[in-house]
Amino acid sequence: MQGDATDLAAAIRNGHWSAAEAMQASLAAAARQEPLGALAYIDAAMGLASADDRDRERRRAPDRFAARPFAGVPTLAKDLGGPFAGLPVSAGSRLFERKGGEADSDLAARFRDAGFCLFGLTTSPEFGLSLASEPAIGPVCRNPLDPTRTAGGSSGGAAAAVAAGIVAIAHATDAGGSIRVPAACCGLVGMKPTRGAIPGGPSFGNHLAGIASELAVCRSVRDTALIFDRLTGNSRGPFADPSPADIGNGGLRIGLLADTGSVYPTAGDRLAAVEAAARALESDGHEIVPLSWADFEWSVTSSGRTFADIVSVNLAAFIEAAALDQSKAEPLTQAFTARGRALPATSLWNTLNDAVLVSHRLWALFDRVDCILVPMLSSTPLAIGSFPSDHADADLHLERMTAFAPLACLANVSGFPALTLPFGQDEHAMPLPVQIMAPMGHEPRLLSLAARLEAEGRWQHRFPVAGLPS
Repeated sequence: MQGDATDLAAAIRNGHWSAAEAMQASLAAAARQEPLGALAYIDAAMGLASADDRDRERRRAPDRFAARPFAGVPTLAKDLGGPFAGLPVSAGSRLFERKGGEADSDLAARFRDAGFCLFGLTTSPEFGLSLASEPAIGPVCRNPLDPTRTAGGSSGGAAAAVAAGIVAIAHATDAGGSIRVPAACCGLVGMKPTRGAIPGGPSFGNHLAGIASELAVCRSVRDTALIFDRLTGNSRGPFADPSPADIGNGGLRIGLLADTGSVYPTAGDRLAAVEAAARALESDGHEIVPLSWADFEWSVTSSGRTFADIVSVNLAAFIEAAALDQSKAEPLTQAFTARGRALPATSLWNTLNDAVLVSHRLWALFDRVDCILVPMLSSTPLAIGSFPSDHADADLHLERMTAFAPLACLANVSGFPALTLPFGQDEHAMPLPVQIMAPMGHEPRLLSLAARLEAEGRWQHRFPVAGLPS
């Protein structure tokens, strides 16, 4: 499987490799893979200083070092979300200069406490508005599995860096599929947690009315489980901390959606992968319950509208509050800003009420099944340039994103957890991802089922992790 962050942490903990050596390897890989466009900003001095701190801790306070599950593991923050102290986020926009850097968010502090050594920021589209990571200010992020194709968005740089082995794991955010779509494009595991499970304070700047969450893109299910366990809980936000549910692995009812309708059709090889995953779970004694597109169609439409309204109003409010010169933004960003300014309060209110109904309908579906298996992407990752931002047609852009990932926004708007992982490869040697959804607080069930599917070994990483001794 070419290794993961757990393997790298073990190698450092056991003395086979120092944190400094791992960092030097990641920095060398970042330089070697610069044409990939995965990294928007690098601070080598920060990374090396952090690695030296971990190596000193290993010598002087080995018990404290050993308590950090990712002690000494190099990683990267996304150029959106956080923030992480010392890393000057620009949100992929020329509206900001890369200087300074805010204090750590609650989540960033937990990343550091877990032992990660940060050294840069990964590429994001301007303000995260795309399912490709190709900001006008650059760099254009390419898929390491096929550089002519997108790595996805908005956490595309994170996914490209992890798939290419520059780092074994990377911070990512998800407001409309932005963890799961890049993970799906690059053959990785990506989970959007239950609403409220991950801290968003103290400023809640990436809250987006509850649709956004943060976690990571990973090379394995076990890395996903470990980082979720380390980062979750005591979120101190507007929602109660979800209580992890008893996973009860025996005899689950697996809802299977193997059709996404005529408006947003999914390619046959992707639907076949979902059906193959269902058969694998059925062989373990789980019951497969067929679901129809009619069970999802209204919720998918409402989720897309909710995402569009929330991000538009948020962007308009942010640009006004920060007194930014929006004329410097990409034309598509300006169009979303104008859309947000023009949206009547009553329309936004109706949209937010519909979002509640989306959650209610999904709860009703979970009265019939224990989890849901659905497609993640409608096609193989699209060519670079498929989501241009040099135009002002926000509706066209939203339609293109929905067509590529019809079921992405549903988890964000409903608040339910969802996880994607690769389950085979297509004729282009690109991953065939599947997505599993579960009721709120049921991440343990998602992770257990994902580990079962991962164990089939239908996908292998192409690139080894930098710094991981062979």
